[in-house]
Amino acid sequence: MEVDKTDLKILKLLQENAQLTFKEISQQINLSITPIHDRIKRMEKEGVIEKYVTILNKKKVGTSLVVYCNITLDKQTRHNFTEFEERVTQFPEVVECHIVSGGFDYLLKVITKDMESYNQFHQQKLSVMSTVAHIHSFFVMSEIKSTTVLHLED
Repeated sequence: MEVDKTDLKILKLLQENAQLTFKEISQQINLSITPIHDRIKRMEKEGVIEKYVTILNKKKVGTSLVVYCNITLDKQTRHNFTEFEERVTQFPEVVECHIVSGGFDYLLKVITKDMESYNQFHQQKLSVMSTVAHIHSFFVMSEIKSTTVLHLED
């Protein structure tokens, strides 16, 4: 599926506010409601729009500690990668997991209530995994920019 300029305009609006109605979108890009509806449904069906979410204020819901973890596996085998990925996807504290190149194997973004809860997560879940050789944790002191909006060029 090819995304055209009109689709990009719709996507930009939805990234900023997924609660916009078809009518509100149609007014902002000067297109009638039916084609807006059809385009959005097509982009949902084709997977351009994966899902709609609510972004929570971490502090207000009591999960304000953000930690980035560099994970190095003991051996870079297919079995170890598979085992690690299967386990780490089950941890609700892990909100992102990326396999990376460079001096370590994975970059995790972990969000917990506080240092004590991160320590429990580290000791009871991460460090007990037999495939993990090294864990380096980096604690976020202040968030400068956080967005889910992708830069889309017209």
